Amino acid sequence: MGSVAGAVLKTLLLLSTQNWNRVIAGNSYDCDEPLVSALSPASFSSSSELSSSHGPGFARLNRRDGAGGWSPLVSNKYQWLQIDLGERMEITAVATQGGYGSSNWVTSYLLMFSDSGRNWKQYRQEDSIWGFSGNANADSVVYYRLQPSIKARFLRFIPLEWNPRGRIGMRIEVFGCAYRSEVVDLDGKSSLVYRFDQNSLSPIKDVISLKFKTMQSDGILLHREGQNGDHITLDLRRGKLFLLINSGETKLPSAHTLINLTLGSLLDDQHWHSVLIQRLGRQVNFTVDEHRHRFHAQGEFSYLDLDYEISFGGIPAPGKSVSFPHKNFHGCLENLFYNGVDIIDLAKQQKPEIITMGNVSFSCSQSQSVPVTFLSPRSYLALPGFSGEDELSATFQFRTWNKAGLLLFSELQLVSGGLLLFLNDGKLKLNLYQPGKLPSDITAGVGLNDGQWHSISLSAKRNHLSVVVDGQVASVASSLGSEQTYSGGTYYFGGCPDNSFGSKCKNPLGGFQGCMRLISVSNKVVDLISVQQGSLGNFSDLQIDSCGITDRCLPNYCEHGGECSQSWNTFHCNCANTGYTGATCHNSIYEQSCESYKHRGNTSGFYYIDTDGSGPLEPFLLYCNMTETAWTVIQHNGSDLTRVRNTNPENPYAGFFEYVASMEQLQATINLADHCEQELTYYCKKSRLADKQDGRPLSWWVGRTNETQTYWGGSLPDPQKCTCGLEGNCIDSQYYCNCDADRNEWTNDTGFLSYKEHLPVRKIVVTDTGRPHSEAAYKLGPLLCRGDRSFWNSASFNTEASYLHFPTFHGELSADVSFFFKTTASSGVFLENLGITDFIRIELRSPAVVTFSFDVGNGPFEISVQSPTHFNDNQWHHVKVERNMKEATIQVDQLLPKTQPAPTDGHVLLQLNSQLFVEISAYFGSGSSVIYNFQENYSLSKNSSSHAASFHGDMKLSREMIKFSFRTARAPSLLLYVSSFYKEYLSVIIAKNGSLQIRYKLNRYQEPDVVNFDFKNMADGQLHHVEINREEGVLFVEIDDNARRQVHLSSGTELSAIKSLVLGRISEYSDIDQETALAGAQGFLGCLSAVQLSHVAPLKAALQPSHPAPVTISGHVTESSCVSQAGTDATSRERTHSFADHSGTRDDREPLANAIRSDSAVIGGLIAVVIFILLCIAAIAVRIYQQKRLYKRNEAKSTAVLPYPDSRWLQEASSRDVFPIAIVLQNKG
Repeated sequence: MGSVAGAVLKTLLLLSTQNWNRVIAGNSYDCDEPLVSALSPASFSSSSELSSSHGPGFARLNRRDGAGGWSPLVSNKYQWLQIDLGERMEITAVATQGGYGSSNWVTSYLLMFSDSGRNWKQYRQEDSIWGFSGNANADSVVYYRLQPSIKARFLRFIPLEWNPRGRIGMRIEVFGCAYRSEVVDLDGKSSLVYRFDQNSLSPIKDVISLKFKTMQSDGILLHREGQNGDHITLDLRRGKLFLLINSGETKLPSAHTLINLTLGSLLDDQHWHSVLIQRLGRQVNFTVDEHRHRFHAQGEFSYLDLDYEISFGGIPAPGKSVSFPHKNFHGCLENLFYNGVDIIDLAKQQKPEIITMGNVSFSCSQSQSVPVTFLSPRSYLALPGFSGEDELSATFQFRTWNKAGLLLFSELQLVSGGLLLFLNDGKLKLNLYQPGKLPSDITAGVGLNDGQWHSISLSAKRNHLSVVVDGQVASVASSLGSEQTYSGGTYYFGGCPDNSFGSKCKNPLGGFQGCMRLISVSNKVVDLISVQQGSLGNFSDLQIDSCGITDRCLPNYCEHGGECSQSWNTFHCNCANTGYTGATCHNSIYEQSCESYKHRGNTSGFYYIDTDGSGPLEPFLLYCNMTETAWTVIQHNGSDLTRVRNTNPENPYAGFFEYVASMEQLQATINLADHCEQELTYYCKKSRLADKQDGRPLSWWVGRTNETQTYWGGSLPDPQKCTCGLEGNCIDSQYYCNCDADRNEWTNDTGFLSYKEHLPVRKIVVTDTGRPHSEAAYKLGPLLCRGDRSFWNSASFNTEASYLHFPTFHGELSADVSFFFKTTASSGVFLENLGITDFIRIELRSPAVVTFSFDVGNGPFEISVQSPTHFNDNQWHHVKVERNMKEATIQVDQLLPKTQPAPTDGHVLLQLNSQLFVEISAYFGSGSSVIYNFQENYSLSKNSSSHAASFHGDMKLSREMIKFSFRTARAPSLLLYVSSFYKEYLSVIIAKNGSLQIRYKLNRYQEPDVVNFDFKNMADGQLHHVEINREEGVLFVEIDDNARRQVHLSSGTELSAIKSLVLGRISEYSDIDQETALAGAQGFLGCLSAVQLSHVAPLKAALQPSHPAPVTISGHVTESSCVSQAGTDATSRERTHSFADHSGTRDDREPLANAIRSDSAVIGGLIAVVIFILLCIAAIAVRIYQQKRLYKRNEAKSTAVLPYPDSRWLQEASSRDVFPIAIVLQNKG
């Protein structure tokens, strides 16, 4: 398909998608109406209630009826509050409160939804986020916008944690709007066929949208085919969706080769799943729920030659023949649209274009199956049998990812033995043990830990024992002897209770984690709702009426082709034969360049190199020539001398060169190198390079940018010049090339091409060998490169105000950082990048400890490496840090690496938005201020920006870390003020006498705690550093290097409902003490630097915002280098370094020599850094994509010289603990 046609098709697809979205979305209107406030009390239900005044009907938001909210009889994790909205609604947000005027509130909870009040599904904020943070007090409102929204009739709130000094208490509101849908129920034998006007549809475009839900793992959702093998089919197989497309006359030999794309997993869970298929020619967009793929279909043509009918739910037409096994769909379809046509609505109206096959209904039947989830190895379900029965029998279905675990135990009477049914290595094993006899085993099935539902039937009667797995009789045993078999009375499913219960249950391989359903004991179906209500059996750590299985390999976080496998709690990556290692196959086992191999001591030879490290490019084999310089040698297929005759401009000769590496790999190698060159020799006899009359080229070469090049030597592109022309020694001084002399004798133009953006040579064209005695020959040498720009990057900082800066660190899923450093300082920050709440930081915590700390939304984590010797010994030390979906690791030098596993269920995406730097300094003029708003107002704010705060405005803050530096000569002054909607606050001021005071008011009814530092006048015009750390009622304060103090606060332990942070003058003086009010009226005049409240950096947000920030600036506030010491030239103390700005010179012995050295207490020193941020999508990948597109244009004179990415990194000193360093960073794609 040509580029113009492709662009037209893409535009058509975009337009059709936009129009279609208007049809199917229907959500451009506001959908945030309160849905609970108007419900009747009968719409509320709960697991239990403390009293009639604590019933679920009192759980409306902001209401004070009854006892002011719902509270259960017992506070445990099996309680729930449920609402029935009366019909399916679209739910876009939820809000919670605690019990009015009480100590009862929920601090975290699960949100579950259902269409029928059975078979509940947990709502997930992200793929792995199950829980919601709740309240921190009784009256504040915590509001969550649900993205995506929920379509359901029933909602259930399940408290997970609550105030330890109270009990569970909740008031709730749900926001949304009416949800309209058309539904059809297909019974596995029925289908709908839509026949349409052949003039109304395009053969190259289809847009199909639907939702479905089913308990069956297999079934055809839609099918359309033609006469020549063309077809499009959507097939559910083993709970996954397969989109099968064949376009053109390609004959596919088997069902396996028909599969184009697979999406989704565990889709047979009896919950709604959405599907969108957009086809334009061979370009297809396929979306299932939140997962999307784009691809090109098979076949030779850009259209499908199909019949003018499409079937939904099966392939009913008798004349149809398909080459793969299939069965009809059994379940419900909703909002089924084909190219904008509402298929279900047409069927309901019995329109002639719809043919109904079999029995269909237009309401969705609800399954009465009640699943149960065994959440942990400690889970179990104990059900009573009938003691003394002469038969032991049980049936059930299960699904799991775990290879091992107990499924069932039952004690046998009379024979005093027991029967165990368990999984071992994915196989089912039945173990029967009796005193005095050898245990007998039966093994059945294989791969039963595949996440699919499997059915088990167990029967033991008299001396006959049988097991049936998935309908197949696995084995029959007659080893029970002649004794009668009597049940012991209790069946233990999934695990055993604690020994203190007196149970004889045995559990040799640990508990079962997974789901069960359709449990029968002694030929009687077990009512699991009665179990949930406590009237039947007993259990521990179960989730009844829900199957909580999730596919941790969707999406696949194993990189570079690593194979993903999983257990119930985590996933594993098999990196064998990938060339990568690590928890997610992220780290290449190969070096990036020959330079790196040389510094490892390797000699000349063939090596695999991975030029983009952990990026998407594969390693490739090349030769490294280890002379004094490490030369990378990349060969091609045209190294021999090639002779050319009988050519002219109308009949040119073109020689092509194929390299051992792809163009993307070559480009990455060239970009990484300091210098590249390629020798090109053109031998000629009466064969010119250019026409002497009009100057048009007669021979030329083409590089990777697909541009015509007419220079034949030298490092700079100088058209139609050769090496002899540059050196002035051509055989004929009239010309710039020897061959242009057009002599009837052999001569040559030989030169090294070294302009990197044009290398390597991909093609050579010769057109002037058609005259008598005219002949030419050429020879192209290998591509040679030397140097490694990422290896030899270094800089020196010897002042606090010097800095480097880089763009935002993009490592959402996985990234790694490595660098060298040396210093004499005892502590300091190497690298830091902040998001709204997320952050990363690498620092020298103490002379012998390097720490990596981060937060991806689950709270801060940190891991440290401690050395038996000090790192501040002015010697080089190597730091390597990696963070991925599985774990975070840090290694320093050859010390053992330290690892922090990622939480099983939690946030996984690292979301940063600032530049990669630490400090911003600002000058505050008289009367000026910076206000960072955490929340605009305390009432429920549905329209607040998602970027508004690093803390929820209604959250109680029990700990915070505050750092800043300042210089001023004014007293009194207000340095920092944090306000609360509850009239609580924190202020840091300079009092009238010049002392520094920290004032905490953590209870609006008490006077503030005051911590006073009066050892010197802090308004002395000198630079001072302040660090404050609070853990509930304990305060740690450090001022410069002179004063450290620990104080116990008496006013409280939590700062409630954070409102704003103010630097400078404050305008509201109500409810603050007199000293704070006096300082706030004066404001601040001078310099503030590196202000940080936990992970909020207000000066960065105000002066270098990366997105609209909730910051207000009043008066004169400007970014400045005012932290420089008085009397020092600020210009000389503030420096920005980039790739071209290095101190010192290079040396083979260490990354940087002859650099400025400093032994100051702040880490200045020389820090030479090699940083590889190895990301799946980054700068080099972008450049490769751009260059590929440029090459495909094939325009003779187009220019596509892309400069090397100007990646820079900003690093300033935020306090005594942040030292200026030199980091050079390279993003890898």
